[in-house]
Amino acid sequence: MKRDKPLAWLHGEVKTPPLSREARIETGFLLRRLQRGERLSMPQSRPMPSIGARCHELRINDADTTWRLVYRIDPDAIVIAEVFAKKTEKTPKEVVQACKNRLKEYDDA
Repeated sequence: MKRDKPLAWLHGEVKTPPLSREARIETGFLLRRLQRGERLSMPQSRPMPSIGARCHELRINDADTTWRLVYRIDPDAIVIAEVFAKKTEKTPKEVVQACKNRLKEYDDA
């Protein structure tokens, strides 16, 4: 039997508050699907090649906030690089750079 990939949290967390209970449950459900090897696409997830290969942005709509979770699909884990509230259409440059740095540190360790 195939085992679920573990989650490797580099930064951020999913808890109530600030996420609503419903948003937290949806996030957990989508992460479990990723752990089981499913490939998610729009509207739940979109590729983020500006961060790196195999990087994606999980999209969670909450009551009054749009949450994003940046992750990378590795052969042995789902690596979470950032969780943030998205306020503009474009992902902030600071978030992109922070994710790149965290993933590089993870790979170098």
